[in-house]
Amino acid sequence: MKFTLSWLADHLDTQASLTEIADTLTDCGLEVEEITDKSAAFANFTVCRVVDAQQHPDADRLRVCLVEIWPSGAGGATKQVQVVCGAPNARKGLVGIFAPVGSVIPSNGMLLKRTRIRGVESNGMLCSERELKISDEHDGIIDLPVDTELGAPFAEVFGLNDPMIEIAVTPNRPDALGVRGIARDLAARGLGKLRPMTIDPVVGKFACPVSISIDSDAKQRSCPAFFGRVVRNVKNGKSPDWMQRRLASIGLRPISALVDITNYITYDLNRPLHAFDADKVGPELRIHLAKGGEKIVALDNATHELSRGQVVISDNRGPESIAGVMGGLATGCSDETVNVFLESALWDPIQTAATGRKLKINSDARFRFERGVDPEFVLLGLEAATKLVLDICGGEASHVACDGAIPNTKREYFLRKDRVWQLAGLSVDAEKQQTILSNLGFTVVPSEDRFLVKPPSWRPDIQGEADLVEEIARIASLTRLKGKPLPPVDPGVAKQILLPAQKREQICRRTIASLGYNECVSYSFVNSSDAESFLDGDGSVEIDNPISSDLDVMRPDLLPNLLKAAVSNQSRGFGDLAFFEVGPVFNGTDAGAESLHATGLLVGCRAPRSPHLFLRQVDLYDAKADAEAVLSAIFPSAEFKLSRDVPTWMHPGRSGSLYLQPGKPLAIFGEINPKLARKIGLRNVAVAFTLYLDSLPTRRSKGKTRPTFVPKSLQHVDRDFAFVLSCDVEASTVVAAVQRSRFRKLFSEVRVFDEYFGPQAEKQLGERRKSLAITVRLQPEEVALKDSELDAICADIARAVQESVGGQLRS
Repeated sequence: MKFTLSWLADHLDTQASLTEIADTLTDCGLEVEEITDKSAAFANFTVCRVVDAQQHPDADRLRVCLVEIWPSGAGGATKQVQVVCGAPNARKGLVGIFAPVGSVIPSNGMLLKRTRIRGVESNGMLCSERELKISDEHDGIIDLPVDTELGAPFAEVFGLNDPMIEIAVTPNRPDALGVRGIARDLAARGLGKLRPMTIDPVVGKFACPVSISIDSDAKQRSCPAFFGRVVRNVKNGKSPDWMQRRLASIGLRPISALVDITNYITYDLNRPLHAFDADKVGPELRIHLAKGGEKIVALDNATHELSRGQVVISDNRGPESIAGVMGGLATGCSDETVNVFLESALWDPIQTAATGRKLKINSDARFRFERGVDPEFVLLGLEAATKLVLDICGGEASHVACDGAIPNTKREYFLRKDRVWQLAGLSVDAEKQQTILSNLGFTVVPSEDRFLVKPPSWRPDIQGEADLVEEIARIASLTRLKGKPLPPVDPGVAKQILLPAQKREQICRRTIASLGYNECVSYSFVNSSDAESFLDGDGSVEIDNPISSDLDVMRPDLLPNLLKAAVSNQSRGFGDLAFFEVGPVFNGTDAGAESLHATGLLVGCRAPRSPHLFLRQVDLYDAKADAEAVLSAIFPSAEFKLSRDVPTWMHPGRSGSLYLQPGKPLAIFGEINPKLARKIGLRNVAVAFTLYLDSLPTRRSKGKTRPTFVPKSLQHVDRDFAFVLSCDVEASTVVAAVQRSRFRKLFSEVRVFDEYFGPQAEKQLGERRKSLAITVRLQPEEVALKDSELDAICADIARAVQESVGGQLRS
């Protein structure tokens, strides 16, 4: 929100300085972001008089002027300086603007120096309007009326000594989007007195020729009230200088009187309006919900296609305005406008915000309507605009046409007198509390220990007692708060505040980092060509407005960004890498299409070069071991099973997945597909693992501590078996067969420790045969196992393997 000091003075009678006003605004919660004082750049520019002007002896288009200046300001001693000027209107007796040596010309940043022009000394410059950036006029130097005060500062003469203040307005303070609302806060703080404002209704002289109707569905959801009137026989020219200066000072370009009036009321009183050319709009205006597909060329010269449910104002030709957002170009006011229809309506904040975002339109009206405007000021705002139109453009006004009714926003809350101290820690007496609220526009009815407070219509953010306390605290000034010791806290064990999913993610990060991986944090977007290799049948999620053409889809996996980081590091000479990332991936726009993954990537060698270490390339077992380590940290006692079900970007023969239930993988691991590695430019062997954190089941144990460790009283017994099998039989199948033995309750561990295969093995064992060695650890519970019992267990294990996979004990 921007405004000038003189603009504020229209509503606030104060003698406070600019610094006091700025400090008070920030202290009241309206933080000052910037103060622009143009007069500082024109400090050296003053009103002067040309006392003599002679033709330059060596140039036809130059004149040598003797200029009378007032170095100490108006009323001080005068001084005469010589200036060479090329303006055609330079003459004796001219009153203009003088820039002395050392000044900087605003239009081009040129520093004035004492110089000689065609042999004649020149000390300063007589300025044109374009050189001082007050217009594009450059046909001659500024020619002021002869009665202009000589020696007066240029900024004062041209009204540029009005500082502009810009404040940041939080979404809960729509009343501060008007200069009067800002003045009200300053007056409540005691920085001045709020000037009274009376808006008398304009008496209409004829029936409004434009009728208004609001469809029932629009009236219920989007537009409870709409007011309008026609002012005919207006003369739409330039707005007054004072209005143009104020609008220009806050960055608005003056257009015409009718448009400038609506912009002025918007910023002055926080009442957005719109002006239609009454001769271009149909006699019947209808406010309704769009069916979808309608098109309108708005005042931004862009064609917008409306979606179903958006609110529009239409006549018999179709949509003429996007309600609460922007008017249409076809019915906008121009210099030829003689009859104007002024509109003042109440639009739903949520509907307005949704429409503006969908159409990508930002306007002052949308900015205010989506935050909420004063519902009781709808008609008064129309009356204020009508009065300005009549004063500036002339004409005569019609009666007001309307449809709908202003909604009832009256509400009341009790405020306990000691509540300010309890919530804000400020000691404010009851009389002061009542004064503050009354000055802010609240109606306050006191009783013995509390107030009955009725908020004004322009404060939709006040929804309870705590909001009233906040109002009193910010006006009384939170800078008065003084530190006090905290009350004693009862010591104890803090309750867990992390959700199980958050705790699991935390364990995952710490475990992977402890394994020697470096964490990466990358964008959630990738290039569409990079994403194609990781879609695995699903379509990519495209971004409507990407931050870069190279980041146009949401990432379907964490690996693309990790692989890019690996390639980037390899190009800089770092070949042995261990990266990981934990974050969301996206496989669609439906609910549940976003999931949380944890991915680790190993490239090159696992250990650095050393005479004491065995140097080897990473392989799939490194990825498998790390994946199991992380899963074991989350589920300490779970037994995971292996499967070959992996996505296409993994090596088909050197990868696998871990699961608890068939068909529901919890993690995948293995070597990156060589075709993919070559495509992205990866030179070394790369392996990776991915944990599907959202798929991990919650732990069933609800206890907060681990069970007590009970050591076994009996020694375990290990028995080794070597089975001759077909080369097609997987080790996991043999382990599963062993665990189906009827003595499996005694098994504490079943593990493969050797595999003998290849041409030499086939010579001894037979064609396409191999030997698989398994160790089974038996843990007796109550009594030691006898030799006969051990023989029976071993025989049952051999039987189970033979029946399941056809394995024979190797002799």
